[in-house]
Amino acid sequence: MLELQPYSVEQSLRSHRAITLLTQGFSNLFVAKTAISMLRYRGADIVAILDDQVDETNAAELFQVSGEFGQIPVAKEIPKDSDALYIGIAPPGGKLPSEWRPVVLNAIRMKMDIVSGLHDFLSADPEFVALAEANDVQLIDVRQNQITEIATGQPFRPDCLRILSVGQDCSVGKMVATLEVNRGLVERGFDSQFLASGQTGIMITGTGVPVDCVAADFANGAVEDLVRRNDQHDFVLVEGQGSISHPAFSAVTLGLLHGCRPDGMIFCYEAGRQQIKGLNDLDLPSIASQMNALETMANLLNESRFIGVAVNTRMLTPDDAKAEVARIEQEFGLPACDVYRDGADKLVDACIALKQDKGIAQ
Repeated sequence: MLELQPYSVEQSLRSHRAITLLTQGFSNLFVAKTAISMLRYRGADIVAILDDQVDETNAAELFQVSGEFGQIPVAKEIPKDSDALYIGIAPPGGKLPSEWRPVVLNAIRMKMDIVSGLHDFLSADPEFVALAEANDVQLIDVRQNQITEIATGQPFRPDCLRILSVGQDCSVGKMVATLEVNRGLVERGFDSQFLASGQTGIMITGTGVPVDCVAADFANGAVEDLVRRNDQHDFVLVEGQGSISHPAFSAVTLGLLHGCRPDGMIFCYEAGRQQIKGLNDLDLPSIASQMNALETMANLLNESRFIGVAVNTRMLTPDDAKAEVARIEQEFGLPACDVYRDGADKLVDACIALKQDKGIAQ
C-alpha cells in the first residue's frame, strides 16, 4: 500500500482546529485559491487570515466568502490560540515568498505546526527544520511523497463507480465541482468518497495523492492505488488537475485519467476564458475538441463517457450565466450547472443515472 505521508501526519492535518491562513501580500482571488477553498470547506477550523497589508477586516470583505465563515477575521499578527499556520497561496512556481520567512519562523517559535502545499519544501530548509525540532512542531509538506510504484491495470471493485473531473484549463473549478457532487451524493444517502489529487484538496480532507509532484512513471500507479484503497465505496469522485491541452500540465491530467480509469467524466470550464492560463499568447482549443480527445484516451483503458458539465460563470451576470448553462446543455446534450450559483443537483443526478445505466445495485 502506498503512503502519501506517515499516518501521524495525516492525523495532524485532520486534527488542526485553530488554523491561521497565511496569504500576506497575496490576498487575491487568483493566487490565494488555497485559502479560499479552506474557508469554504474547513471554515470551522480557521481562526484568522494573516495579512497586515490589506484594509479588509474579514473573509467576506477580502475574498467575498459568504455565510457564517465570512466573519473570520483578517489579522495583522498570528493569533495566540492558533495551532497551525497553513500556507494559503498557490503561486506560479510554488516558491515560498522570501518575505514570509520571518512569519514562518515566528509561527514555529509559537509552537505551531506549519502546513504547506508548495513545491518549495519547508522540510528541506535547515533553518526551519532546526527550529521545528527545537520547538517540537511538525513541518508538513503535503506534496512531499516517496511514491515509487507503477500502475497494474488490474480491475477495481466492479460496483465502485469512478467519476473524474477534467477541465478546459487550470483553475476552472475542478476541485470544487468534485467536492460539491460528492457532498450531494452523501446527502442523498450514497456511500461516496472524494479523492484529493492536489495540495488544497489534501489540506481540506487530510489525505490524497499530490499527483503533480509524483515522478512521471509512478503518477498512474499513485492514482490507481488511491482509488483501490477507496473502492469499497459506491462512488469515488476523483479531483482532476490541469488540462489535457495545457503544454505544461497535460502529463498530470493523463496520469489521473489512466490511473483512475473513470466510468464517467465531468467537464469543467470557465465561461469567457480564451487563452491558456499562464500562456496568454496561446488560445484554448474548443470544448468539443478537448472532450473528444479525453473520451478517446479514457476509452483506451475503460469504457467511459461524459455525464455532465460544470460551468464556472464567475465573470458573467446572473442572466448571462443562465444563458451560458442553457447553451452548453443544448450544444452537448448533457446536464450543466454552475455549482457555486445553482448547486450540484444536476451532476449528482447524472452520477446516479450512470450507476443505473451500468446495472449497479443501489
